[in-house]
Amino acid sequence: MTETLLVGSGAAIGAMLRFTLNNYFESQTKRLPRSTFFINLTGSLLLGIFFGLHLSNSMYLFLGTGVMGGYTTFSTFNFELFVLWNNDRLMFYRYLIGSYGLGLLLSFIGIVIGSKI
Repeated sequence: MTETLLVGSGAAIGAMLRFTLNNYFESQTKRLPRSTFFINLTGSLLLGIFFGLHLSNSMYLFLGTGVMGGYTTFSTFNFELFVLWNNDRLMFYRYLIGSYGLGLLLSFIGIVIGSKI
């Protein structure tokens, strides 16, 4: 039960952060969805840092699974890809490759940063 509360409370915080940033960026799906792009890339970096810090299981459940799970958003990303596929194929490929490529790179950079802290 404690693990469920850690993940759930973290997810609530992450979802509120995502909602705030989405409102700030006012994502447009006909062009590059800046808010989802930014959120998923910063989430990749932070998740890498959390992993590199070798946090306790409880802290990782709260920050990694909870906060980052609520903060990043795969379902929105897929919907935006679907819209871009229908509206702008070049932007579709840029968004797809940029999100995965930069996301992986930032995850590795985060692990290095977290390992050195």
